Amino acid sequence: MKKITVENLVRKFSLKVLASESQLQKMITHSRVHRPGLEFVGHFDFFPTERVQILGKKEITYLHKLSHEERKFRIGNIVQYHPPCFIVTAGEEGLTYLKHHCNEQGIPLLLTNQPETTSEFITKLDTYLVKELAPEMTVHGVCVNVSGIGILLRGNSGVGKSETAHTLIRRGHRLVADDIVVLKRLSPQTILGTHDEKTKEFLALRSIGLLNVVRLYGRRAFQDESRIALDIHLTKWQKDDLNNELDQEPQYIEYMGVKVPSIEVQLQPGRDVAGLIEAAANNWYLRQQGYSAAEEFMSRIDADISGSGNYND
Repeated sequence: MKKITVENLVRKFSLKVLASESQLQKMITHSRVHRPGLEFVGHFDFFPTERVQILGKKEITYLHKLSHEERKFRIGNIVQYHPPCFIVTAGEEGLTYLKHHCNEQGIPLLLTNQPETTSEFITKLDTYLVKELAPEMTVHGVCVNVSGIGILLRGNSGVGKSETAHTLIRRGHRLVADDIVVLKRLSPQTILGTHDEKTKEFLALRSIGLLNVVRLYGRRAFQDESRIALDIHLTKWQKDDLNNELDQEPQYIEYMGVKVPSIEVQLQPGRDVAGLIEAAANNWYLRQQGYSAAEEFMSRIDADISGSGNYND
């Protein structure tokens, strides 16, 4: 199980530490946050104690209105479960009582500094946690973003993955990762491709060496991450092994239980592989819109046959 610390949140979101600064190494293991509204009024049947607890304007206003004894009772009921941390989004004013409880129980109390609503902050934090805590694996390949579509290029060493990626970059597309691609499973339907930080922005070309694509081609040449929509396996040319049917039977490959459409592209000197990858990306997009070139072609054939039949009659 992947984990991050409360300190990671402090650094990522520039949070102010109000209490239990010595406990910032507490681990966070759940990718969703929680607002303890029902818990403050005594309902604990479904209290997700392992989640980061968010206290917005509604929760803080409610606590401020309670008597000293009632407030002590309500907060005490929650802190006894020792959640990873509390994050307040409603300002620091009047939080002395909350600081006392968090210091006493060793629970970090944090404060947002950005002028944003509680909902906006929760959306940002949820997105961050989902990505950071997502199951992941690494594959040998290249990840590129072609016209907004994430593509994973695979193949044996030396087959031409990086060279193909370079051609795509020259045509205005973007590199995500070269050599080592980190795949993250964000949901049962979504695989995210990214780099491993060490190789960020770098592309290795045989006979040339290591290139920094941002330095060479500008910020447009690189993208930090991309949802993987297509898996393309680059292979060496094999004569008489190409399939020229009108419509290919869909093939898939699984990564951590997520099916990704997969196609094979054979390489040969002089073949515009980058152009084929662009065509595959655009064709995938059209299929998502419900269009199939093969179906349209066959409908024209059927219409032509029907028209010829009427003429013969």
